[in-house]
Amino acid sequence: MKILALDSTAIVGTVALCEDERLVALYTLNTGNTHSQTLLPMIESALRSADWEIDDLDLFAVSRGPGSFTGVRIGVATVKGLAFGKDIPCAGVSTLEALAYNLRCFDGVISPVMNARRAQVYNALFACKDGVLTRLCPDRAISIAELDEQLADMDQPVYLVGDGYDITLENLTKTKVLPVPEELRYQSGYSVAMCGLAAYKNGLATDDTSLSVEYLRPSQAERERNERLAKENQ
Repeated sequence: MKILALDSTAIVGTVALCEDERLVALYTLNTGNTHSQTLLPMIESALRSADWEIDDLDLFAVSRGPGSFTGVRIGVATVKGLAFGKDIPCAGVSTLEALAYNLRCFDGVISPVMNARRAQVYNALFACKDGVLTRLCPDRAISIAELDEQLADMDQPVYLVGDGYDITLENLTKTKVLPVPEELRYQSGYSVAMCGLAAYKNGLATDDTSLSVEYLRPSQAERERNERLAKENQ
């Protein structure tokens, strides 16, 4: 099965081509450029280098959130556009699950953390044993203080992963976490591909029309609109 996978939910943009579990190509940029500028060129370069065409693909995999509202939309919209009219299945995967997959060789509790601002992180917890991840809670937005309380009660080694690594580590007062190499802390197209492949095998893939995003909380524009409407109705 030939897979094109991508993630644009945070500052790092990443694209991977895989044939089943075999990594064929992996492009990752952490330059600060917008994903609207870099994502399609990465995809085109990866396909050209592998001598693949879009029509050769059997599956699209994309991180559908949580993460940057704009970044999530760019990634999902890109896959929708590429898949349109192709009858190629699409697998939207949790950004947090794909991040946890980066650390599948670490036994213990994997805690993906993405900076959600307002003293919060997007987070989920996974137990990892012998390369197998077991989800312990749903994706959520949680304060770092509350996460600290939960992690402090764990009786296993704890690892952080994601763009909220530094800010979370700085604000943990009760939890001791083990270090993770920097190159494993960021989104990986390969991890997205493997989570997408698992979703496909479990019958969870969809078509381009049904592919959706997962924000976990309202955007700033939605919050401001709701606040304005509430004031108008007072």
